[in-house]
Amino acid sequence: MNKLKKGDDVIVVAGKDKGKRGTILRVYPDQRVVVENVNVVKRHTRPNPQRGIAGGIVEKEMAIHASNVALFNPATKKADRVGFRVLEDGRKVRFFKSNNEVVDI
Repeated sequence: MNKLKKGDDVIVVAGKDKGKRGTILRVYPDQRVVVENVNVVKRHTRPNPQRGIAGGIVEKEMAIHASNVALFNPATKKADRVGFRVLEDGRKVRFFKSNNEVVDI
């Protein structure tokens, strides 16, 4: 089980976009994540009429390493570390280390 999942609200803690908040759009197996409106680059694309792609300069989000983002804790309004815990019913869930609140409900 990964500490970060698609749809999680995260804060960037290192890099050029430090302090920005966004939602995870995609998680790659090599521990890289794509976060909305973070690490936006300009890509020069060639037009392809067969696919219906217009050429030009397109802005898109690129992946950043998962160690550079932290899960956003809505209770403390800050970035927080995540741990794992097994509940009484046998489910494995994530919890915030600062206040022991369960992330996955």
